[in-house]
Amino acid sequence: MANLNHVTLIGRLTRDSELKYTNSGMAVARLSIAVNRRKRSGDQWTEEANFFDITVFGKTAESLSQYLVKGKEIAVEGELRQSRWEQDGQPRSKVEVVANNVQLLGGPRGGESRGSSQSYGNDQVERYTPGGGDDGFEDDIPF
Repeated sequence: MANLNHVTLIGRLTRDSELKYTNSGMAVARLSIAVNRRKRSGDQWTEEANFFDITVFGKTAESLSQYLVKGKEIAVEGELRQSRWEQDGQPRSKVEVVANNVQLLGGPRGGESRGSSQSYGNDQVERYTPGGGDDGFEDDIPF
């Protein structure tokens, strides 16, 4: 049986990212996002916020850190990692998302145009503009 560990989240940053470097010089950005979930409670809909810690490594962390500010909407693709340690004789653990790809979706509360987004991951930068450029499809679609 194959194992699968993949997560995709869209939410808003709850604080500015923290960029630090390891002893070997690798950049590490730590951030947290809030993802809202609507659920029905009787006859009414309520929103529930869920908070997730995200870690971004390498050039992606360096490139993005200046844009990852509180309130910014982002999409994150990555995998879950669990850290385990002992504190005061008690076992502790924490699950976080290690990002493979981060996409900037908009400004803090709509301050930026939604006409384009930037995607950062695997040390590459991709840009996407809806309705612009060659999408690789022929114009004659048979349906």
